[in-house]
Amino acid sequence: MTMDKEEKTIKTLQEVLAGIPHRLLGGREDLPLAGLSFDSRAVVPSGAFVAIEGTAADGHDYIDQAIRAGACAVVLRKTPGELHPGVSYVQVEDTSRALALMARAFYDNPTSRIALVGVTGTNGKTTTATLLYQVFRSMGYRCGLFSTVENIIGEEHIPARQTTPDILTLNASLDRMARQGCTHCFMEVSSHALAQQRVAGLDFRGAIFSNLTHDHLDYHKTFAGYRDAKKRLFDSLAPDAFALVNADDRNGAYMLQNTRAHKYTYSLASVSDFKARILESTFEGMELEIDGRQVWLPLVGRFNAYNALAIYATAVLLGCEPTRVLEALSCQRGVHGRFENWTSPSGVVCIVDYAHTPDALDNVIRTVNQLRTGNETFTVVAGCGGDRDRTKRPEMAAIVAEGADRAIFTSDNPRSEDPMDILEEMMAGVPAERTARVLVNPDRRQAIRTAVAMARKGDIILVAGKGHETYQEVKGVRTHFDDMEQLREAFSASAAEKR
Repeated sequence: MTMDKEEKTIKTLQEVLAGIPHRLLGGREDLPLAGLSFDSRAVVPSGAFVAIEGTAADGHDYIDQAIRAGACAVVLRKTPGELHPGVSYVQVEDTSRALALMARAFYDNPTSRIALVGVTGTNGKTTTATLLYQVFRSMGYRCGLFSTVENIIGEEHIPARQTTPDILTLNASLDRMARQGCTHCFMEVSSHALAQQRVAGLDFRGAIFSNLTHDHLDYHKTFAGYRDAKKRLFDSLAPDAFALVNADDRNGAYMLQNTRAHKYTYSLASVSDFKARILESTFEGMELEIDGRQVWLPLVGRFNAYNALAIYATAVLLGCEPTRVLEALSCQRGVHGRFENWTSPSGVVCIVDYAHTPDALDNVIRTVNQLRTGNETFTVVAGCGGDRDRTKRPEMAAIVAEGADRAIFTSDNPRSEDPMDILEEMMAGVPAERTARVLVNPDRRQAIRTAVAMARKGDIILVAGKGHETYQEVKGVRTHFDDMEQLREAFSASAAEKR
């Protein structure tokens, strides 16, 4: 990845290294830099290459390639075997952190010019960050967004490749936002990004903690490791920032333990700084009482009540008038792929949701069961991703088998794994007395069509796991696949067959 410095004051190597402990092994520091890169394939002539030691590759192995591409400076941790003439070599203790601080300097510390708010937790990040962006836009602010679904810079919408971009993309994008007059930016902050220092050096005006449940243990190994990665965001906050946490999650208090920021809590069930309760809930939305004010929101489920309350609290902490915030919030629709529902011409309620963790799946299924009359059949189509945390597969299967009238287990993104191996691990979690409720079909398209064929007027179908995603990844190949699109096509085909 590289980011060029267009229309900015040229920085020297010495300037971008200011404040970073380092040792010059060869060359000089007064070199003007045309760009920064940590990918040797994207080096720009007269740019600096930072050798990052990643999980899949070590940037130190690509130093010669970067120099051949025109790098005039190399920042590294390991002592090089040889020094090329005309190239400056800078040794640091941690190249990932050095890259973050260099990017901050190269792009003139963009978070000093824009109010950046980070959202972290297991579930709710995308909805909270996206609706914050939409609420502030509707109140007249110019904003930016970094989310799992898309990144928005001014009027430019860019499909997201990962939840939190790399540190160069972040700084370059934030600089562009500030130059275009954006006053706020809302960002999903993943545990991977925090562990890999992808947000190091950014000054957050505030941070939000939603909840913490079972996820990403394939990467973090333990729940404590996962939790502590999230906590880094709050530990890094400045004294003039705010830390807002869900008081109903036992990990909320843990996030606040070492933060220097002003501490605030929100809750539906506990004593807190910001409080809400659900007055009415339907498939069309819910009526909430937030800090004594009643508001109707076109959002569904208790989990969205938490998201709405976090959005309200954040806007108030950023200086917005409470009534104005609620008015703006009441006009927002849900986020694509997050409890996105549609009623078919035949009267079947269809829901697509990104739920891919045990807790998220349980929340969505519980919400449906709370809203249904009890006379309809509730079918859940779900799978588990390949090359990811295997321990949650039987747990997710058990949740579906318990909460649905009928379950169809299928492929999600199997990636390099055999889909049937994933499905066998899921079936291991289904109690013997509930196996009769479960069908298994590794073909996701056929699984959705089976659910549609079995549905009758008034029934409910939930397709979980992929949400906003428009692809399915099998053996390294991505092909187009959209759950809502597949549902609509299945109902159209079913109607045509009946004619």
